[in-house]
Amino acid sequence: MKKIQVLGTGCPKCKKLAETAEKAASESGVEYELIKVTDINEILQFGVMMTPALVIDGEVKTVGKIPTPAEITSWLK
Repeated sequence: MKKIQVLGTGCPKCKKLAETAEKAASESGVEYELIKVTDINEILQFGVMMTPALVIDGEVKTVGKIPTPAEITSWLK
């Protein structure tokens, strides 16, 4: 099972990233768990200084932008 974490304080871009990640994961058919990390101290533990950020299985994939569903799908495989 893939662990997808969306790091962000709940801004519109953070919500959009969560929606995009969930859509990409469900369409790719992988089993996943989506976690929204909103605590600033938890976000900083990833070394992320800008949100939104996407973490898949503990690896930061993107910071400060919303990737396309295709990009997210490629990271999930």
